[in-house]
Amino acid sequence: MREIIFYKTVNNKIPIEEFFESLSEKQVEKVLWVLRLIKQLDKVPIDYFKKLESTNDIWEVRASSGNNEFRLLGFWYKSSFIVLTNGFRKKSQKTPKSEIESAESRKKDFLQRS
Repeated sequence: MREIIFYKTVNNKIPIEEFFESLSEKQVEKVLWVLRLIKQLDKVPIDYFKKLESTNDIWEVRASSGNNEFRLLGFWYKSSFIVLTNGFRKKSQKTPKSEIESAESRKKDFLQRS
């Protein structure tokens, strides 16, 4: 079983929790349902979890609620941990470059402090 960790900044802020606060209760429930799938299933369907191409090994958690699409970005750590760095509402086909850059920067920070 995988473990999911939320990235914490040097100032003890947790961007994923801040993202959850921007969502409705129903939307948070849907995202948490997807996270439980990722933790429990040996093989997670690509509809919910996939590696982003042309990144520094950044993975994308994919959740939908109604017409809303949500993404959480993160990376693998020590083969059984997934560290989630940031979340956002997806409004276009491509994942915003700024979100990928944020995830890569936080990955680098996390690895340096670990």
